[in-house]
Amino acid sequence: MEFFSSVFNALLGLIDFILHIDVHLNALVGQYGWQTYLILFLIVFWETGVVICPFLPGDSLLFAAGAISHQAASPLSPLTLFLVIASAAFLGDTVNYWVGRYVGPKALNRDGRFLKRKYLDKTKDFYDRYGVSTIILARFVPIVRTFAPFVAGVGQMVYPRFMFYNLIGGVAWSAIFITAGYFFGSLPLVRDNFTMVILAIVFISILPMVIEYLKAVRRKARTVGTTDGE
Repeated sequence: MEFFSSVFNALLGLIDFILHIDVHLNALVGQYGWQTYLILFLIVFWETGVVICPFLPGDSLLFAAGAISHQAASPLSPLTLFLVIASAAFLGDTVNYWVGRYVGPKALNRDGRFLKRKYLDKTKDFYDRYGVSTIILARFVPIVRTFAPFVAGVGQMVYPRFMFYNLIGGVAWSAIFITAGYFFGSLPLVRDNFTMVILAIVFISILPMVIEYLKAVRRKARTVGTTDGE
């Protein structure tokens, strides 16, 4: 019971951190100054590099950090912030890729109940066909960006190809959200409604997953209907 209580409290703390990320991040900057770069690097690296950490904030964190870097007294430089975040994103995906590449084939040497060789083959085919859109666009979708490099490694995607798309995705993701935070985060309308802005960012980020899920449900319903009709 104590374990579940601790997990629940940790979940509430994470939700509070995300919803009031500007307040918490400002507190971190006030306490640690330029060392906040290291904290942000570790958060982004863990979110992208550790497949069990998709719950860590990403888009909202970058937006809030960009907004703080616009403040006159902030120790954060937008250019340095971009370099730190882009490096963390690139290195995180690289580690995740190699973990998937090393662990995946060994786990699939023998068919299990859930892990089958055909899954590996399908994954490889998928990345061979949609590598560009998968690696780059997955950056902008929470949870998906954590699993995409791992699956790419499992599917034995050629590393130079993965590295190229990984670099483009990491740079684009970092630049877009930090720049957006820098230019729009200080606007009175945004600053006074920061929680609503963060919720909007989260909603827009997960919208592609919701759309794909609804499409899958619709396709399944059509398949079932066709089968029943026969």
